[in-house]
Amino acid sequence: MADGGGLRHVRGKKEALAALTRASTDLAAADPGIEEPDRVAFFAEASLSHEMACTLRDLGDLKGAEAAFRRSVRTRALPYARTHAVTLGYLGDVQVRQGHLDDACQTWTRALDAMAGIRSGRARDTVVQMRRSLSPVKAAAAIWPQPSTSGPASSSPT
Repeated sequence: MADGGGLRHVRGKKEALAALTRASTDLAAADPGIEEPDRVAFFAEASLSHEMACTLRDLGDLKGAEAAFRRSVRTRALPYARTHAVTLGYLGDVQVRQGHLDDACQTWTRALDAMAGIRSGRARDTVVQMRRSLSPVKAAAAIWPQPSTSGPASSSPT
């Protein structure tokens, strides 16, 4: 699940949602007093929210995905800067797919700031996806009439 692809191994929407419900229940029942092995210590609310968001995005529930990505961003611990930056990138993608371009650009700005000094294939892929998402906007801007910068047109004397 940690590849950002949601629950790809699950066959259908019903099974994916059931798996998310089980994971949420298991996480809620976890006892903070029990020491976790290092291999799973990173998996907490932020990780579950991230995976839930990827799954909801893949199932076409962009509003649900946006809410889950936001929860992941809010709860992500600082030592996981790369994952935090990638999650912000995914959040921006979901926002632009819903037509919220300004929100996406603000989120992507945060993602790019968070990527400073990070060398990662996933971070690079996130930047590539940003460019792809903005490509149609750039193409549309090229055909829209640009406002004149020369001021109001003056009427010619007759």
